[in-house]
Amino acid sequence: MSPYVNLSTWISDEGPEQDVVLSSRVRLARNIEGIAYPNNARKEELETVTKCVQEAAKNINKDKLHYINMDNLPEIEKGLLVEKNMVSPEFAKKGSKNGILLNNSEKISVMINEEDHLRIQVFMPGLQLNKALDMADELDDDLESSLDYAYSKKWGYLSACPTNLGTGLRGSVMVHLPALNFTDSIAKMLEAVSKLGLVVRGIYGEGSKSIGNIYQISNQITMGSTEKDIINNLESVTQKIIEQERRARNNLMKNNEIKLKDKIKRSFGILKYAHTISSNEAMRLLSNVKLGIDMGIIDIVNTRLMSKLIILIRPCHLQKNVDNELSAEERDIIRAELIQSKLNV
Repeated sequence: MSPYVNLSTWISDEGPEQDVVLSSRVRLARNIEGIAYPNNARKEELETVTKCVQEAAKNINKDKLHYINMDNLPEIEKGLLVEKNMVSPEFAKKGSKNGILLNNSEKISVMINEEDHLRIQVFMPGLQLNKALDMADELDDDLESSLDYAYSKKWGYLSACPTNLGTGLRGSVMVHLPALNFTDSIAKMLEAVSKLGLVVRGIYGEGSKSIGNIYQISNQITMGSTEKDIINNLESVTQKIIEQERRARNNLMKNNEIKLKDKIKRSFGILKYAHTISSNEAMRLLSNVKLGIDMGIIDIVNTRLMSKLIILIRPCHLQKNVDNELSAEERDIIRAELIQSKLNV
C-alpha cells in the first residue's frame, strides 16, 4: 500500500532538534477595521472579508498561495486539513463563508473568518520558531499593505478574544516527551512550564488531549512583549524541555536498559505484524518506536517516517487513501496494513 495523500513539507522534512520537537508554528490573529468579528458578522460582512483577503493575496508570491472555499469542500477534505493542523476543528465545522489560503508546501495556512477575520499560520519542521516568525511577519506585512487592520495604540492588534490582544501572536511547538512520561516526571515539568506563562495542550490544540506522548506548548500572553521576546521565551523554555527529555532518556538507558529495549522492540514487533490496530494503540506504539530510533536502539527506519505515520494513520487520511468511507473496524485493519507497508520497505 502506498498512500497518495500529500503530506505537508513541515511534516515530511527534517528540522533541528527533531528527536524531541516535531514541529514549530507561529500564528497571528488579525481583523479588518470596521467589520464585525466573524461570530457576530452578517453573511454579507463575511463575504466582504473573504473577497478582501483574496484580493490582497493575489499579488503575493508565497509559494503560490491558493484559496480553498470551505463551503464547497467535502467533509473528508476538511478532515484532512484538521489532521494536518492546517485548520482548527472548530473552523472545519463552521457553517458558511469561511475559507483558507494555502501555499503549495503547506507551510503557510491563512484561515479566513475563524474566530478572527484572519489567522495567519506558518509551520516549520523541528525547532524553527524564529524562522516561522520571519515568514509570518513578511506575509502579515504583505497583506496589511492592502488591508486596513483593526489596531489600537493602547491595546495593539484588536481581536475577538481578549487573550489575543496586543501582538496577536501565538507561537507553539509540538514536542514528543516519552521518557518524561515513562519516568513519571511529566507532571512536574508541565507544572513548571505553566508557571512560566506557557500553556500545554494536546495534539489538536485547545481542548484536546495528549496522544502518543505528544504535547503542544504555546505562549499565553500576547500583550506587553514584542513578538521576538515572546518567541525567544518560548524557544528558551523549549530548549530546557529538550534537555530534560534527553536527560530522562539517558537515565532510562542507564538504569532500565533491558526493560526499555524490550518495550521498544515489542512495540516495533506489534506494529510490524498486527492484523488490526486502533488509533490510540498505534500512536502509543509509534511513540515507543520513535524513541527507539532517536536513541539508536532501532536503526532500520528513520525518525521522519514515524512523524509521517503519526499523520497518515488518522481516520480521514486512511479513508482518503482507499477513496472510501470506512467503519472503525475497517480503519483498524487498513491502519495496520499501512504501518506494515512502511516498516517493511
